[in-house]
Amino acid sequence: MKIQADQTLFEKVPDLKFGILHYNRISTAEAPGMLKGRIGYFYQEMQIDLEDKNVTDIPGVAEWRKVWKAFGKDPGRYRPSAEALIRRLKKGQMPGEINLGVDLNNFFSIREGIPCGLYDLSAVSGDITIRTGIAEDEYEGLNGRLNNLENLLLTSDAQGPFGSPFVDSKRTAVTEQTTEALHVLFLQPSMSVEEAEGLLEETGIFFTSATGGAFTGEILHAGNRAVEI
Repeated sequence: MKIQADQTLFEKVPDLKFGILHYNRISTAEAPGMLKGRIGYFYQEMQIDLEDKNVTDIPGVAEWRKVWKAFGKDPGRYRPSAEALIRRLKKGQMPGEINLGVDLNNFFSIREGIPCGLYDLSAVSGDITIRTGIAEDEYEGLNGRLNNLENLLLTSDAQGPFGSPFVDSKRTAVTEQTTEALHVLFLQPSMSVEEAEGLLEETGIFFTSATGGAFTGEILHAGNRAVEI
């Protein structure tokens, strides 16, 4: 399977970077109690920290709002997923427990302030392209609505779009039966490639320490637009 970022993305935001992690032989059953406690404590601490801080002051959130505008989308109306999660956390709405994979994905997204997407590869068909959405691109999202993806970044396969840093689709949602997954980190454009590689490695180690299995990872950027998994 080939994963490729469309060249036109970098014409609008030259420093765009995507972290690609491929997980094999994972188990997304219930999280160990110690891990739940660690994540819950992090959320509580972050909520306290947010009391005197604007969500838009978080570096990752601020950068992705700029990316949104560069692609012609209003971040006030269509919030990047990380910003939406953090805003709910600021209000005291902790992310609900869904399954280990999804819970970890939400944790990484909130911790780094960047959109992250986790996809069940058994539901993906053919090669994957990261591109800009057109008027015809839409899917039923995890928010329970039919979402139009025009002018939004998205991930697409032979069946059409299945993920976005706005909201992901139901089609490729990770469940407790998932054993192979694709993790896409929509990184801060300001990060160097070396910093991005370090974050990707740390994320892969953390994820598989909880889920088991193994991972491989690579950064997509203007000088390296495609990877085979």
